[in-house]
Amino acid sequence: MLELYLFLIFMLVAGIIATEIKDLLAAVISLGAVGFSVAIIFILVQAPDLAIVQIVVEVLTIVIFVAVILRTTHIDETIKEKISGIQVLAVVLYGAFAVLFFIAMVRTLNNLPPFGHPIMKVANQYISLGLPRTGGANLVADVILDFRALDTLGEATVLFTSVIGVVALMRKIGRRQK
Repeated sequence: MLELYLFLIFMLVAGIIATEIKDLLAAVISLGAVGFSVAIIFILVQAPDLAIVQIVVEVLTIVIFVAVILRTTHIDETIKEKISGIQVLAVVLYGAFAVLFFIAMVRTLNNLPPFGHPIMKVANQYISLGLPRTGGANLVADVILDFRALDTLGEATVLFTSVIGVVALMRKIGRRQK
């Protein structure tokens, strides 16, 4: 339970950094830290299917955001040469957050049960009640569409929202021409 609170605090700090920092690339990295923390929290609460969807969406959006930022922003050579103490401190803090995040991720993944030995015994209920309650021949489809229909709807909504976001970012109509 302590891990959930630590990840919640980490997500709040990363969210505040993402909204307040002036550097767009650092904001995207902070936003990615929030998304990956959500995925780790999903793993901690025994929802690996949601964690997988969250990781896929997070990786795709970070790659697209970084590509858009690198394509649309230009850094002056004189600014590149001027590295102040604040920027060095920011790099050190990001490195510390990355190390702490990696340690937490490794601890979380080590807490997962071995493959084929689930902690929750819901699978037995699905197998024994799947055919009588749903009447379907495919047990996997029965579980996804009948027993866990709201989960599936949530995952589809997340994927649809991310696709709409990518389409909105990549559109050419409506952009200002220089």
